[in-house]
Amino acid sequence: MNQLSNLSITLRQRPVGIPNSDNFSLTSSPVGEIEENQILIKVIYLSLDPYMRGRMSDVKSYAEPLKIGEIITAESAGIVIQSKSEKFQPGDYVCCRSGWQEYFISNDKDPMTYKVNPDLVPLSTYLGVCGMTGRTAYFGLMKEAMPVAGETLVVSAASGAVGSIVGQIGKQIGLNVIGIAGGKKKCDYVVDELGFDECVDYKSDSFHKELESAVPNGIDIYFESVGGMVTEAVSKFFNEGSRAPICGYISNYNAKDLSKVKTPFHIFGAMKNPPKHKFFLVFNHYASFDEANEYLINGVKSGTLKYREMIEDGLEKAPEYFKWLFTGRNFGKLIVKVSDI
Repeated sequence: MNQLSNLSITLRQRPVGIPNSDNFSLTSSPVGEIEENQILIKVIYLSLDPYMRGRMSDVKSYAEPLKIGEIITAESAGIVIQSKSEKFQPGDYVCCRSGWQEYFISNDKDPMTYKVNPDLVPLSTYLGVCGMTGRTAYFGLMKEAMPVAGETLVVSAASGAVGSIVGQIGKQIGLNVIGIAGGKKKCDYVVDELGFDECVDYKSDSFHKELESAVPNGIDIYFESVGGMVTEAVSKFFNEGSRAPICGYISNYNAKDLSKVKTPFHIFGAMKNPPKHKFFLVFNHYASFDEANEYLINGVKSGTLKYREMIEDGLEKAPEYFKWLFTGRNFGKLIVKVSDI
């Protein structure tokens, strides 16, 4: 019988605006027994991502909202510590959709539970550049935008987990890459470390003029992650035949009245000649996951794909860390270290 105790974080009440600690509950309960074809996973790293905010609201979306009392949705990386499966053995490292908790029992047929190899790249990167984040960047640019060498790509949230990878891939395939980020520190990182051609600070008083100067030949591809005033500014410079894959629009996620939000769909829809645009999901390209994984892992191993992680300790502090995604405090991929390897 398991003697383990599992700390988990559940939704206590739906957030209004930016989430706070009152919206969550910490619960400790015994770890259950695994059954045939199941495995018990000890979570080591937990991914924090903006999409989780949408799941906390009771609004229509591509995924069902969380129920009150339900464990917060999240992907994690961990190690198998018990197995009644022929597919997994104790000691195997895996990624899984555990949610915000210390232990997770998974069915071995769950497609979201799969082996990873920390001898190839660090385990934490399977939640970022070599995981769902990196695949989102890869598919959003390569499959949704269909880039052509020589085109101009503008990337919002360019220093972030997804945007930083989008821009680097863009440079590797011959695009002129312009980033948009908040503050000099992040803009310098985007140009000096990641190799973008330019980066415009959306916090600058002269943001609109600097953006216009950065795209003298207009914009062919805009990778959307932000929305709001950034999208409105970018929309003035689209070329004919432009594309705008929509990964998200984080500036709107904490709106108190979503019915009054001006989303990228509203902004593009009001244009006379809007870019080709749609909201895409990484799972739309599930059949090509191996292709993306190989590209991303090889990029990290060779050093041609640079990444930045912000790893913070303690599952119980996840609600506080989560707020950082919406205040600009995080820099790079935000990960919680739940336990030691």
